[in-house]
Amino acid sequence: MTSLELTLLYLLAAVLGVVACRMLRLPAMLGYLVVGVLIGPNALALADDSESVRHLGEFGVVFLMFVIGLEFNLGKLRAMRTHVFGLGLSQVLLTVLPATIGTFALTYYLPRYAPMGWQSALALSGALAMSSTAIVVKLMSDRLELESEHGKRVMGVLLFQDLAVVPLLVLIPALSSPPEVLLREVAIAAVKAAVLIALLLAGGQRLMRWWLTLVARRKSDELFVLNMLLVTLGLAWLTELAGLSLALGAFIAGILISETEYKVMVEADIRPFHDVLLGLFFITIGMLLDWRPVAREWELVLVLMTLPVLFKLLLVTGLAKVFGATAGVSLRTGLYLAQAGEFGFVLLALAQQNNLVPPALLNPVLASMVLSMLATPFIIQWSNRIVMKLVASEWMMQSLQMTQIARRSINANRHIIICGYGRCGQNVARMLAQEGIPYIALDLDPDRVRQATAAGDSVVFGDASRLQALIAAGLVRASAVVITYLDVPGAIKVLGAARQHAPQVPVIVRTKDDRDLEKLQKAGATEVVPETLEGSLMLASHALALVSVPMRRVIRIVRDQRDARYNLLRGYFHGADDDGGQDFEQERLSTVTLPPEAETLGRVLSQLPLGDQGVRVVSLRRSNGRVLDPASDPPLEDGDTLVLSGRPDTLALAEEMLLRG
Repeated sequence: MTSLELTLLYLLAAVLGVVACRMLRLPAMLGYLVVGVLIGPNALALADDSESVRHLGEFGVVFLMFVIGLEFNLGKLRAMRTHVFGLGLSQVLLTVLPATIGTFALTYYLPRYAPMGWQSALALSGALAMSSTAIVVKLMSDRLELESEHGKRVMGVLLFQDLAVVPLLVLIPALSSPPEVLLREVAIAAVKAAVLIALLLAGGQRLMRWWLTLVARRKSDELFVLNMLLVTLGLAWLTELAGLSLALGAFIAGILISETEYKVMVEADIRPFHDVLLGLFFITIGMLLDWRPVAREWELVLVLMTLPVLFKLLLVTGLAKVFGATAGVSLRTGLYLAQAGEFGFVLLALAQQNNLVPPALLNPVLASMVLSMLATPFIIQWSNRIVMKLVASEWMMQSLQMTQIARRSINANRHIIICGYGRCGQNVARMLAQEGIPYIALDLDPDRVRQATAAGDSVVFGDASRLQALIAAGLVRASAVVITYLDVPGAIKVLGAARQHAPQVPVIVRTKDDRDLEKLQKAGATEVVPETLEGSLMLASHALALVSVPMRRVIRIVRDQRDARYNLLRGYFHGADDDGGQDFEQERLSTVTLPPEAETLGRVLSQLPLGDQGVRVVSLRRSNGRVLDPASDPPLEDGDTLVLSGRPDTLALAEEMLLRG
């Protein structure tokens, strides 16, 4: 088969596999794996498992690690340090150690897999410790669970697993060394990795920012993309030259770029290469699977799938409970992380290349990993019923949350329910407050809810896509519902609840564009507001005003009013989903409550150098709930809550000054 024929075969197989998975609502990665099995040498034998194809698959891993490094965020790590370095570190260590012992024991109970040393057992246990970031994050995003209590714990564990891959990529090749030089090779590999990382991170960030600025000034998209490929593959080649893995260099390249202002642009440019080559990698993984020994040893496959899943489920559930989660949150976290992951395939392929996996064991392990990933969407779909059935206190916890929402809305009538309290939701709430219209907002970010509540906003923690939360918020008594988040499945859930339980309540939906306009209207949306359409209308009004068409005075008034309104709504309360390099220079809001020992008590606002720091006081709220106008220059008292507006760096300085004892 020629190179062109082989390329066409891979493209056709990939397209058919992804289409089938999309129709079945399964992750595309599973389609790549199944396609690889079908066209591989052990099934239809349409393609040879050639060395060139393996190299292309390795490039998929390179770009995967590059994207992981690009998303590496020190601020996020600090904010989630308990979940990442507490729960995540414990999960990886307590999975690897028992799994190494258990895998090593296979030599005694299943002699046909002997000889298998502790090196092979350690490599396999490292693959076992991984969970699927691609599948779990996609499903949690669809279910609006990324900011839930179990969602934050799941994300913390997945983030640490991504970090744990780096030392495993260094360790596994060293484990294939002869026993007499094994410790020396492991030590040498560790020293090489430490020295290389230190050199690159010490002066690499400054050099990378200078180089990217130089390239960006040429104002050529083609040159920028070519430069990204050069940087990624160049650093990968450098680490391979040092005797380490290609993936380690790509990970370092991602970290270096993540600290520059070009992060968002780079991520958008590199994503197509990453997705296509990663799909090719999973096709090559599927080609390794021989279904014939799997069919003969199906009992072993079921054991290798069931035992690791149950072990990780029990381990993660127990660890989450130890780190302070409720029983329901702990069990959900365990259910979401019990499966195998894409990095498990990466580590398994690396172990197989270094002859650390017994050939007879490779196919059963591969098949068990694929089956556990296939089961993940169904486990997550039924997770709530499983938790409600097994955890007696979960029903009480959910009832308590609904009671808190109902307590806030019990006196509200003809109010507006705002689903989502991000920037858009806060803008809507402020306009309603200016007109004296009551509202209640539901949001899943506890930090945002805490800050906004301290500022006196009517916002509660709750999942707006759940019928119980909407009913508790007074859906039947509401005058309207406003859905502010850009999530069509979540919006359709709200629309279904409103149509069934309160058909008289109008629902306004925000969308990114008009692609889902008809779907949302059929679901019951009274009005759909596409962002792109609104932007084009504003551009058209400016254009018409410039060419002096009739009604230009009206258009000019509308333009001026909108300019003033945008200035008024410039600040927003920051949440976890607002992270990103492009938001760093934008103004945001923050609340500060003065403690009894604060030095600023008794001083008036005009005596504080807040304006010199670029921070303004939006409002001041006494401990008894009374709101004062900052322009009246009132003296500060114990328990006062100040709402500040400014950039993140200036807000941090202002908060430090206000809270200083």
